[in-house]
Amino acid sequence: MVKGQNERKDSFPRILTCPNEMVALSMADGYARLTGKTQCVIVHVDVGTQGLGAAVHNASCGRAPVLIFAGLSPYTCDGEYRGSRTEYIHWIQDVPDQKQIVGQYCRYSGEIKCGKNIKQMVGRALQFAMSAPAGPVYLVGAREAMEEDIEPYELEQTHWGPLGNAALPEDAVQGIAEALVGAKEPLLITGYSGRDHNSVGSLVRLVDTVKGLRVLETGGSDMCFPADHRASLGLRYGIHERIPTADVIIVADCDVPWIPTQCKPSPGARIFHLDSDPLKQQMPVFYIPAETRYKVSTSTAFHQLHAYISSSPSLSRTLSDPTYQSRWDALAQEHSSRLSTICSLAEPSSTASTFNVSYLTSRLRHHLPPTTIYAIEAVTLTTFVADQLLPSLPGTFLNCGGGGLGWSGGAALGIKLAAGPDRFVCQIVGDGTFLFSVPGSVYWISQRYNLPVLTIVLNNQGWNAPRRSLLLVHPEGDASRASNEELNISFAPSPDYAGIAKAAAGGNLWAGSAGTAEELEAKLKEAIESVKGGVGAVLDAHLDGPQGKYGGGKSVTVG
Repeated sequence: MVKGQNERKDSFPRILTCPNEMVALSMADGYARLTGKTQCVIVHVDVGTQGLGAAVHNASCGRAPVLIFAGLSPYTCDGEYRGSRTEYIHWIQDVPDQKQIVGQYCRYSGEIKCGKNIKQMVGRALQFAMSAPAGPVYLVGAREAMEEDIEPYELEQTHWGPLGNAALPEDAVQGIAEALVGAKEPLLITGYSGRDHNSVGSLVRLVDTVKGLRVLETGGSDMCFPADHRASLGLRYGIHERIPTADVIIVADCDVPWIPTQCKPSPGARIFHLDSDPLKQQMPVFYIPAETRYKVSTSTAFHQLHAYISSSPSLSRTLSDPTYQSRWDALAQEHSSRLSTICSLAEPSSTASTFNVSYLTSRLRHHLPPTTIYAIEAVTLTTFVADQLLPSLPGTFLNCGGGGLGWSGGAALGIKLAAGPDRFVCQIVGDGTFLFSVPGSVYWISQRYNLPVLTIVLNNQGWNAPRRSLLLVHPEGDASRASNEELNISFAPSPDYAGIAKAAAGGNLWAGSAGTAEELEAKLKEAIESVKGGVGAVLDAHLDGPQGKYGGGKSVTVG
């Protein structure tokens, strides 16, 4: 590294020190998701690989192109090669197959066995990382290989690019286009098509042409369709009243379009699956009753469908029928009614002046710049957050896409690093998830590398997801009547979340809490101004009142 930095100052990669592997990979993940550019994380042998933890799962499920490089314990003991074992730990950290630790989450894993083809090995790994479905790749190398003397050489980088985007076959374009136009209640369900920012505009043009086509987002990882568009049904996780009534459904870049035990299409619905990963190769169990499925770039497919429909005289005549204008007008009325309902949720308590997550998020949207990028890890509160934020610009709403809690701390820093100093970044995170994010590392990195973000901690005193899960299976069981303390999911009395972050930042961070609507308004303005001034901020938002939360009332305790 030192040699490369000295000899190639203008082209050598920038290296950031991250005192925790999960934070490092989450940070690379956030940067890669926003920019589409592969990032690299370097960790220490098997233990550093294990330290990546749930971040590997998140990068895989979230399709983030990242290269992970880890050393291997030297494979010689008696000085046979330069780099042979010299320390006690070299025996302790020697494991049978280090790649197996993360291999099942990676698009590719390999070992660098000599120095003479190291660039080819890296190039091949990067091809896998960037080719759809994108994701993490893992390379390992022992010290003997790293110490090998080689003659300098270069590769033609154009020979090592990812696979090109795939398009729909002509007959598929015609068949899907005719089905869409002929449908009485067409529906498009998507989860991560918005990763390609161009796909958002392509989808809008398709929806504007096929009047009556609705779009449902499933929160996979990216904003895919403008929430302020009349055809938007917002973000829901596998359950929506329009799924059972739709007669034609396009599933586009989506992992969980519906949950069959809770909601599913009608038996007669025609379903088409367009996806960068239609077989879901990382999932042992996955199937939807699609009559056709294609591995394609959805942005390209949306463009193809729009172009075909617009240029088809017969389909254009069909769409000119007054029925389609009536559907278009009906969508506007539905959307207006939906926004009114969302607005009604964003009211503080009339009696105690406390606030819920809807009110909090509505005030964020009111005060923050419209180009703000949100890193969301609100778990059970995600749909409420999305409803109030109404994300409408590509690349401004990023959700984890996986199930490894703690993603958003590092991811927000990576997003900020990629977006630059003039772009506002806001992390919205649950209280339990905040602790999973390793804040001691996150806010030290934020302070050291001048990456100020606004963190909003949704403090509801514990984990709500386990209760929701048990109620879905045993709504009348014993646990349904148990308290959070009895279920061991309570954090009462709450930690000082903002204080933890401030300590990690060496005091160079704005920290505060709010338990009433009045406090929230004042503290939120202070926090935003702090971030705009270059100093990060953490606001501990006491949902539904301050009782039992740090800085608020202390009446709720454990025991």
